Amino acid sequence: MNNRQLLESASTSLLDPQARALAQSVQWQELDCPVKDHYPVVHQGLGPAVLMLHGFDSSHLEFRRLVPLICDHLSVIIPDLYGFGFCPRHTEQEQGPETVLRHLDQLIAQLPDHQPLGVIGASMGGSVAVELARRHPERINQVLLLAPAGLTGRPMPVPAVLDQLGAWFLGRPAVRKGLCRQAFADPESCVGEPELEIASVHTKVDGWATSLAKFARSGGFAGTGEPRPKQPIHTIWGAQDRILRQPLRQAAQTVLQDEGETLNMCGHLPHIDRPQQVAERCIALFANSINSK
Repeated sequence: MNNRQLLESASTSLLDPQARALAQSVQWQELDCPVKDHYPVVHQGLGPAVLMLHGFDSSHLEFRRLVPLICDHLSVIIPDLYGFGFCPRHTEQEQGPETVLRHLDQLIAQLPDHQPLGVIGASMGGSVAVELARRHPERINQVLLLAPAGLTGRPMPVPAVLDQLGAWFLGRPAVRKGLCRQAFADPESCVGEPELEIASVHTKVDGWATSLAKFARSGGFAGTGEPRPKQPIHTIWGAQDRILRQPLRQAAQTVLQDEGETLNMCGHLPHIDRPQQVAERCIALFANSINSK
């Protein structure tokens, strides 16, 4: 289905009311890079600007529980990363970390430049946030990472054919249900039809499988933690994270030179499992720190 039609339909039909409200706030912003088109970006709230970056094969809907708790204190900007979410798919365009970053470079260039910009990155979005902080050292002043993935290791490109097979596999309803449940600390009580719907709705965008396969072929984000950016970085981990296992977390903590904080009864999605605690940290880092200057 056409990406814009799909999102407009989701904004009225999603089971989760917070997801519906966030989808309704999307603006279609014209950006020239990597392909000139109109891209979905949430602009909401008042206060210091914070760019929020979702994880792999996800969308802006990932922040549905966090935005209502912080938008009275912060001005949030939430794009769908290029090649993911409800972005238009361009079959002729290569897909990989550099296209994701160039897309965000263009978005940042269109934001008012009179105030600093904070960045929040969740899972793979954490790698993107760290890369952006290095690319924009004078613009980005603070980074919050939520269970960041890809800070260590090296890119591992998936061979042709296998990349398409992987995309097909990730599109299977049973696989998506299993991955969704694995991301939560307590899936029995926290994962129902609304969560499963949000985890899969964007897979109906025309070109979803092709763009995902291309991203896999690129090797994705890996080893992005070094050299560590100069900006202050705070990290939140989930004590019950079953996706980012302890050895990977410890390696990332070593690269970041900081253990961060760990939330109990929290899985791989702190902003969904523990939105109130994450919101309090966001306000303290981004709103209060600027107000105190």
